[in-house]
Amino acid sequence: MSASRRSGTTDELGPDEPEPRGPGDPHGPDESGGSDLLAALLDGMDAALCAFDAEGVVTHWNREAERILGWSAAEAVGRTGFAGWAVRSADAEEVEARLMSVMHAPGRQVHEFALVTKDGGRVLVRTQSAAVRGPDGSPAGVYCAFSEVHAQIDLERSIALSEALLDDASWGVVLVDADLRPAVVNAHAARALGTGRTSALGRPLGELLAQGVEELESALTHVLAEGAPPAPAEMWVTVRAPEGEKRRCWRSGFLRLASPLAEEPVPLGVGWLFQDVTEAKQGEQEADVLRFRTNQLHRAARAAAECEDPAEAATVHLDFALAGFADHALLDRVAGAPRADVDETAPVRLVRLAATPAGAPGPSRFTGAAGLPLRYEPGHPALSCVERAGTVRADAGSVPPEQAREWALARQWPADAVHALCAVLRSRGRTVGVVTFLRGAARSRFERADAAYAEDVAARIATALDLAQTVKP
Repeated sequence: MSASRRSGTTDELGPDEPEPRGPGDPHGPDESGGSDLLAALLDGMDAALCAFDAEGVVTHWNREAERILGWSAAEAVGRTGFAGWAVRSADAEEVEARLMSVMHAPGRQVHEFALVTKDGGRVLVRTQSAAVRGPDGSPAGVYCAFSEVHAQIDLERSIALSEALLDDASWGVVLVDADLRPAVVNAHAARALGTGRTSALGRPLGELLAQGVEELESALTHVLAEGAPPAPAEMWVTVRAPEGEKRRCWRSGFLRLASPLAEEPVPLGVGWLFQDVTEAKQGEQEADVLRFRTNQLHRAARAAAECEDPAEAATVHLDFALAGFADHALLDRVAGAPRADVDETAPVRLVRLAATPAGAPGPSRFTGAAGLPLRYEPGHPALSCVERAGTVRADAGSVPPEQAREWALARQWPADAVHALCAVLRSRGRTVGVVTFLRGAARSRFERADAAYAEDVAARIATALDLAQTVKP
């Protein structure tokens, strides 16, 4: 190479010096690693790309452009504009003007054109074009990226759907990474979890949920390994909210997320969509319980009607009420005359009439043949129930099992009793006794709906006991 070439002058090339390839060569200079890299990058792009110099001559054409239009790089590079081959002649002038106008405008421009494929078909494309500047900042050409309109619209729809789900959706959306930690949380999910959208990110699910986290993590692990389940799943969880723990039911759907850029599916995590159905599930459960209890009352009434002994009819009502409601039941009657017939200031004395067996389940047994009063301490729930002529609930509270056992035995109840509900037995304006329902630690405490059911049962038992006292020989 001459000294003038090395010094940067513009002397003509000698006969023994090959002329370098210009921008019209689709592969660039033979001996330039940078040009080979550029060609590889252009051919590996997912979008079709072409470039023009300042005179409108095609300088670059990648494989995606060849796929969409059918024209190879060798056929496209070196042509002036799209006229006569990639655009109809009637549209060529307008298309070229719109493409080249970007050289003298800031930023990018978006256009839609109908281009002509090599086999004569037409395809509608959306283009993004921008100016190429030279070293001195002057316009040196235009590059244009384009794709089929329907593919672009599909992409925009996917992006719009993702943004809507993560911003405005009326159900919770959480993207969980492969380590089972939230990576993206939408506004609805953040409210349901009782946290902010950013404060939940990267935290273990056990810090957000007090109960139900094992079931949720098991579902997420299954989805990562096996894929999405065929139907939504309903999960009960307890949320650690700032105002206290809340028990919620979430109807959840799961989707495995995989990278679209890898040859083989690479799990990126799980998309977890959920909706709070707590009120609906509680309504269903309450309706189921009410239906069952109504049926039990109906069956008990029919069975009691066949009993010759009214006292036996009282135990029938007791046994039917116990199913699904409590673990134990005790039936005590007021000793002597009914409560309204004596001085109400006198101490209350109760006699055990019947009780459920302490061991294996079975029908209630009569235990008060001797008529000895029970040794209830003052303030006992059963005594309070009679004195108030109303329902009384009692609980051992959150205490160790040993203390709960002592609490039950002190009240002369079975040792496993933790929750108690005493309902007064009233008939013809008089208190004839009290019925006590007991639950173990495996059951929840008695609620108001339970008290209403117990009062219905107590009314039927009271009628039977009053009749037994009336017909007693």
